Amino acid sequence: MRLVVLGGGESGVGTAILGKKQGYEVFVSDFGKIKESYKEVLIINKIAWEEEQHTEDLILNADVVMKSPGIPDKSPIVKKLIAAGVKVISEIEFAIPYTEAMTIGITGSNGKTTTTMLTHHLLKYAGLNVGLGGNIGKSFAWQVAENKYDAYVLELSSFQLDGIIDYRPDIAIITNISPDHLDRYDYKYENYINSKFRITMNQTESDYLIYDADDEASIEWLKNNKTKAKLIPFSLTKTFDEGASINNNKMEIKINQEEFTMDTEHIALEGKHNMKNAMAASSVAKLMQIRNATIRESLSNFQGVEHRLEKVLKIQNVQYINDSKATNVNATFFALDSMNVPTVWIVGGVDKGNDYNELMSLVREKVKAIICLGVDNRKIIDAFGNVVDIMVEVNNMSDAVKTAQRLTEKGDAVLLSPACASFDLFENYEDRGRQFKQAVHNL
Repeated sequence: MRLVVLGGGESGVGTAILGKKQGYEVFVSDFGKIKESYKEVLIINKIAWEEEQHTEDLILNADVVMKSPGIPDKSPIVKKLIAAGVKVISEIEFAIPYTEAMTIGITGSNGKTTTTMLTHHLLKYAGLNVGLGGNIGKSFAWQVAENKYDAYVLELSSFQLDGIIDYRPDIAIITNISPDHLDRYDYKYENYINSKFRITMNQTESDYLIYDADDEASIEWLKNNKTKAKLIPFSLTKTFDEGASINNNKMEIKINQEEFTMDTEHIALEGKHNMKNAMAASSVAKLMQIRNATIRESLSNFQGVEHRLEKVLKIQNVQYINDSKATNVNATFFALDSMNVPTVWIVGGVDKGNDYNELMSLVREKVKAIICLGVDNRKIIDAFGNVVDIMVEVNNMSDAVKTAQRLTEKGDAVLLSPACASFDLFENYEDRGRQFKQAVHNL
């Protein structure tokens, strides 16, 4: 059996290693450059590879192809594979037959990284033998090849879900759905929504789907489509016989005739959206019969996620906050919503078809100045030019942070929450976040 892996990054190399271990003839092909560290792994494992090209003769003869999530279905080589009737799948789909472990699959437009990390933290803190993978950390396939975990918590992007056929998580979470990556879905929001709900398409009556009952897109989909999974809703405003809710500053979860309660003030994560992430993760912990005292301890000692509302430093009583992971409007909405002091907002980058109108009331209420950090800031200037008194354009992070410092007074905050992808000026959102932190430390 011949396995061709498109993309020589973390998920590609992990899949190649697992494929080799399972007796496949493996070939890795990357249209860009492969990082030196990954090349070394391929060479040590005697896996054939190529970079900066796709040699069709070596690819179209595959029995199965694993496509890395960053490669769109519209790319010429993928179109040719599909036309030739070759099965093109994601890393998760390829790896799942080779593990007996249960999986918790987590998707959503926002909050999925925090929810994934928090769920993993809850289960690990309770002493379970649990791995963390998917869109985050070490490749799932690589871990299946080398480790023996009893359970995996997997962060799954819509791109990874597009490439599944039989994969079914024992527990699925959809944190929320808002327009994102529409450039990959023919600019049709319903295509993107359907893509997220692929997470539940193979689930059975013995599986669970945890979802946000305040989320319009999710409620609408569930009204018009069927899933066999048992539904566990969570909400900030509604209460349920079975599900998670907030009542008088108390988080309450009722699952399988068991109850869990905790004062929200003791939860380490701040902000309304994080209450939702905490409800989703704690619902998993309850389904896995973890003791209430252990869940409470875990929720109060969780450290949060880098680049997601991360408090960097307080300088002259001004708090600097790194929310570089906010690559869409919905994520920035949560960030601005959680600000309770006058804020200088650093925004901009590669716009993925953003509609800034939904931020308007928050910007009026909370933002004293906007710093545009992007190659093309026209849309942001058009949207907010009449709303804030001060708008400044900069083209590097150091200038952004120095300008922000000049515009603040004691008691203010500086928030990097770009609402855009980072590829115009940075390698990725992590690079953008690290440059922000470095610039703050240099003040």
